Amino acid sequence: MKTRKIPMRKCVACQEMKQKKELVRIVRSPEGELSIDLTGKKSGRGAYLCHTEECIELAKKKNTLKNHLKSQVSTEIYEELLKGAIKE
Repeated sequence: MKTRKIPMRKCVACQEMKQKKELVRIVRSPEGELSIDLTGKKSGRGAYLCHTEECIELAKKKNTLKNHLKSQVSTEIYEELLKGAIKE
């Protein structure tokens, strides 16, 4: 039996490589709208974040999402991410 390759992605906040399914993807659509992509399949430019409060706060503080997506990130996006964040 062939073992499947697990896709790895880097968190834009902590710079750690993790399995794609452990991270949450924020995507900027071709129209310029930002959204949280839970499927990982939406078209557009994406940035991955750990689903932890620390990484979300760090990304907010350092504006890493804004830099990666080359677009303003609203506070609603961060609030939505924090609502779904895993408390550690």
